[in-house]
Amino acid sequence: MDIGLIVFGLSGLLTLVCFMPPLAGRVKLPYSVLLAIVGCLLGVLVHVHGWAPPMLGDLLDTIEYFEISSETFLMVFLPVLLFETALAMNVRRLLDDIGPILMMAVVAVVVCTVVVGFAVSAVSSHGLVVCLLLGAIVATTDPVAVVGIFREVGAPRRLTTLVEGESLFNDAASIALYSVLLAVLGGQGTLSVSGVFNDFVYHFVGGGLAGFVMGRGACFLFAWLRGFPTAEITLTLTLAYLSFFISEHYLGVSGVVATVIAGLVVGSTGRTRMSPITFEHLASSWGQFGFWANSLIFLFAAMLVPKLMAAAEPEELLMVAVVFVVTLAARAIVVFGLLPLLGLTPLGTKVSTPYKTVMLWGGLRGAVSLALALAVTEQDAVPEAARQFIAVVTTGYVLSTLFINGMTLRPLIRVLGLNQLSPIERAIRNQALVVALEDLQGKTSELAKTDHISPEVGERIHAVFDASLTSVHDGQIAQMTDEQRVAVGLTIMAQREQELFFDILKAQIVDWRMAEALLARSERLEDAVRNRGLAGFQQGIEADIRYSRGFRLALRMHYMFGLQGWLAHELALRFANLMTKRSVAQRLIVFAREQIGPLLGQAAADQIIATHQRRLDLIEHALQALNLQYPSYALWLQESYLGRTARELERIRYQDMLDQSLISGEVYADLMKQLKDRWRHIERHPPLDMELGAAELITRVPLFEGLSPDSLRAISRLLRPRLALPDQPVLTHGRHGQEMCFVASGAVSVHLPDGTTVELGSGEFIGELALLGKQQVNPDVHSLGYSKLLMLSLRDFEALLARDADLRERIQAVARQRLRAIEVWEQFSRGGAAAPPGPAGELPGPAPADA
Repeated sequence: MDIGLIVFGLSGLLTLVCFMPPLAGRVKLPYSVLLAIVGCLLGVLVHVHGWAPPMLGDLLDTIEYFEISSETFLMVFLPVLLFETALAMNVRRLLDDIGPILMMAVVAVVVCTVVVGFAVSAVSSHGLVVCLLLGAIVATTDPVAVVGIFREVGAPRRLTTLVEGESLFNDAASIALYSVLLAVLGGQGTLSVSGVFNDFVYHFVGGGLAGFVMGRGACFLFAWLRGFPTAEITLTLTLAYLSFFISEHYLGVSGVVATVIAGLVVGSTGRTRMSPITFEHLASSWGQFGFWANSLIFLFAAMLVPKLMAAAEPEELLMVAVVFVVTLAARAIVVFGLLPLLGLTPLGTKVSTPYKTVMLWGGLRGAVSLALALAVTEQDAVPEAARQFIAVVTTGYVLSTLFINGMTLRPLIRVLGLNQLSPIERAIRNQALVVALEDLQGKTSELAKTDHISPEVGERIHAVFDASLTSVHDGQIAQMTDEQRVAVGLTIMAQREQELFFDILKAQIVDWRMAEALLARSERLEDAVRNRGLAGFQQGIEADIRYSRGFRLALRMHYMFGLQGWLAHELALRFANLMTKRSVAQRLIVFAREQIGPLLGQAAADQIIATHQRRLDLIEHALQALNLQYPSYALWLQESYLGRTARELERIRYQDMLDQSLISGEVYADLMKQLKDRWRHIERHPPLDMELGAAELITRVPLFEGLSPDSLRAISRLLRPRLALPDQPVLTHGRHGQEMCFVASGAVSVHLPDGTTVELGSGEFIGELALLGKQQVNPDVHSLGYSKLLMLSLRDFEALLARDADLRERIQAVARQRLRAIEVWEQFSRGGAAAPPGPAGELPGPAPADA
């Protein structure tokens, strides 16, 4: 066919599609149902258009000769539809309901295949394998029409997540079963449960791994394309097709699962790897891609309906009714039978009866089922009667679900009340409306005075506001308990926190790695608030301040092997994270004071502010320890943070000048070059000098002053440097008698048995009495900040004293002073009096024997 006619035909179809969404809204039909009707009409018109004028006739001729094969459906349209849906999914919400989703995506497909196969085989003249193949084809659901209805009537977000999540993965399960059964029907394999199971697991898991690797690879490449939005969006488009094709044709695994996982990876991590401008445009771009793909695939599939149904026999039409009833029964088994059982396990979450009812009735079928049926008609190895049977029954069944289920789903949602706000949501809506209208009423009055608008007009506008305020029952907010208002407010604050972190990323104040960690922790905190309210938030902020797994592992590697670079990197990362969180926490407190109070009441706002102030105090405490230990690095971080903010403000200012035509594009480019050079220094990341080398640290210990260089070198080989974190145990009961500790910098706190506390600073040591075999009291020792310690084991201690007589005498002198302090303390303890303070440089009164 001439390329010009192909472009003409596609342009004509897309022009027709442009008018479908508004027309669907006017006639109150689901968009997919309207597309199916228009497609069927086109399928008839292309065969009887002798009456049409030349231009319309050429268009219909072109459409008639389009070669629409199953490969076109699966290779051209399916990757785009899958990737677009996966990209828009909230991965954390998906994981929250992963049990029900996988149950519906995998188990429901198997149940539908088996139930339809055996039921149709019992009432028809076709064999079991043919009927099982039919069951696999009609098992896959199409969420497009359902989700469109959900969004139109305002269905709950979780219901949309369940339906979309099911459709993302059940295509893979259905196509895997379809491939095995088609091979059996064509005489290329044998039907066995173990064979089908092994093949399915291999395809499913292998596709998931392939998609994850390719998705992460694309996220890595975004760093190379950063700043070129068109290139970044193009990479996502190629990823959708490459993940599908490479998995199917080179790796032999499920391309559907690979494309879905790749889309989920990009949707969850890509927002921190892409340039901020790209991510803002990504959703709209993929919404456009999905609109084109969904519209064309439905039109092309529906155009085949008249051809497939032309030779339908009465028996086949009867089988359509049988399949409709049987698939509904099979879905009911899973939804009402297996899902409640899954909810009793840790993998499942409870799904309410209204949700299950909509999930049962909302299992519409669409273009994928038609594409698989079309693929069967293209298989010469399959008997012609079987091809005709599968094509007619599948087509009739898909139309039945679209016109019966699709037309009645909207009323069902309304009857079940799933489109209604909860009492709490209604109360918040009313209160938000009151706050907004009162504020707008005042601003409208100021605008009328400024623009000298007639008082009569101002009164009319005021009457509109007054009527709206009168209709709002703002007293409903008072019916909410304090706990409910605080929980709602904390949820709002958690969502606001994510917005602030994303704004910081867009301003390039932090890099994508840190932004990814900050956003992940913010999402976990939101989940904790949604699940447990205030208690969840309090637990979440404490967990948020704890050291990360990477930090703890780096610290362990430092203890075991003396590795410093990794630990320095983790300390620097913690430093920057805490500073960013402090900035966000301060802005959240202001937001709560200005916005939450008017919305939920001052009492709830005060409690929310108090909890966030406690969080800010925890962050300040953690930062203070780092600031005192690494003051130079803290100053650089503050300079970097402020410099990045100033750079972004300067960039925005130049962009505004360009938008207002105050400067030309050439001037803007030169200004941006100067901006980049001006702030280049803030990108130079100074190393965090941990100063943990034993050779340098022993010079800080007064005990080692005056020793010969040979003695100092010998000591440095024996001492093991260690970084102690704030409040970390240094010498606990289990470590006494095994090692002693020198404080090179920082301070440690010695907790004595009588409840008193002694602090030892730089140059002091502890634990030598136990190593000398004079252990009498075993205190607990904790670090007061980020202390730099030198640890000496018992074996090395004995070797050191045997080698160096001068050092042995110094340690024994201190030991005698501390033993004397212990004797004094014991005498006063037996006499019931308090121990007097010891002399300077010694532990006071109740000095421990190993202190």
